Amino acid sequence: MSQTVSQAEASAEFRQGLMFGLVAYGLWGFFPAYYKLTDTVAPDIVVSHRVLWSVLFVGLFLYVRGRWAEVREVFRQPKVLMGLSASASFIAVNWLVFVWAISNSQVLDVSLGYFINPLVSIMVGLVVLNERLSPGQAGAVILAALAVILQAVLAGGLPWVSLVLAFSFAGYGYVRKVTPVKATPGLFVETLLLFPIAVVYLLLNLSWGVDALVLNDLPVLAALAGTGIVTALPLICFSAAARRLPLFMIGLMQYIAPSLHFLMAVYVWGEPLDQTKLMTFAIIWGALALFTYDSWRRYRRRP
Repeated sequence: MSQTVSQAEASAEFRQGLMFGLVAYGLWGFFPAYYKLTDTVAPDIVVSHRVLWSVLFVGLFLYVRGRWAEVREVFRQPKVLMGLSASASFIAVNWLVFVWAISNSQVLDVSLGYFINPLVSIMVGLVVLNERLSPGQAGAVILAALAVILQAVLAGGLPWVSLVLAFSFAGYGYVRKVTPVKATPGLFVETLLLFPIAVVYLLLNLSWGVDALVLNDLPVLAALAGTGIVTALPLICFSAAARRLPLFMIGLMQYIAPSLHFLMAVYVWGEPLDQTKLMTFAIIWGALALFTYDSWRRYRRRP
């Protein structure tokens, strides 16, 4: 009887994890559509607002959940604070390039960047953590490098948006992996560290005559204020999913967001998908298929 109850509880946990994961990656997948609402505002102003409203919303969430002690604990640990300072730098670059790409109709490059990201994370593990690559992982990384080289040669330049997004997020992931802090308090401290810079930047723009607060366009101001919610909500859902699902399942779900980016770029916003880009995506998809198969095989071998 107890074994049946245990299996039922495990099944319920899995279903809840699947739901939270789909919500998290679905929300991340629709980020380009959300930031189209703010594309009349300069990307640097948008990111400044995102920092400002994220501090307010995430701080309120932690206060309501009674988790301020976790935030205070971070400030008692200089090494953790230093790690979050580094991750804040990575995520600021990532956010700025992401918003710039959306406002400049380069969502396909955003999609490619997040498809490349898992393979870049493998390279970071190889170089920084001295991890050993399996043959499947090595093959996937080689294919990804080949795709980027072909894109550079045939298109006359590196896909810099894709590479910056992939490497900045991989760097962010590495720093957060080695920094002992939970997801939501970590995000709050990261944005809190960026908060003074964002406020000063907005005030400077106001002094230069720029409508940095966007008070003359209330729908856009509401969308900017909502960036705090859309930043924190998928992260909260992801944390809930990660506690309930095996790592392999989380790895599979990470392709949902860039797939949605790709579909919206081509079929909603009509971005041109020329032969060079299509070939680049095809090679990257092949690399990810190899990487996923290798991960699944190693997952099945575990006791």
